[in-house]
Amino acid sequence: MTAAAAIELPIGADEDIVRIRQLVRTRAQEAKLSLVDQTKVVTAASELARNTLTYGGGGRVVIDMPTNGRRVGIRARFIDEGPGIPDLDLALTEGWTSGKGMGLGLSGSRRLVDEFTLDTEVGRGTTVTIVKWSR
Repeated sequence: MTAAAAIELPIGADEDIVRIRQLVRTRAQEAKLSLVDQTKVVTAASELARNTLTYGGGGRVVIDMPTNGRRVGIRARFIDEGPGIPDLDLALTEGWTSGKGMGLGLSGSRRLVDEFTLDTEVGRGTTVTIVKWSR
């Protein structure tokens, strides 16, 4: 299988979140993820896209299909230049919500994927990268 080229999409409106969900599902199917794993990565991507829009003031996502020699996966990088996350420990606390979102939060998104990295700096923005691998 040849890895698909990276695609970058803007995150500036609710319609963008729908497009991101659709692309993540398509790429997850191409990576031959199970239906359960497809649902997990689409759910995480939807939450992170919503966070990028709501808390980061918008941004972009870069979606590609990495391979580690044995498996292929789907990777999505959510990037904003918003205010950043002032209390990362609190934001990653299980069950914590700001009261504005779906309540899944960063910790819930992290549970749904195989790899989760978060880089944030107050006043500079946030980048969250998720990866889900085929089994």
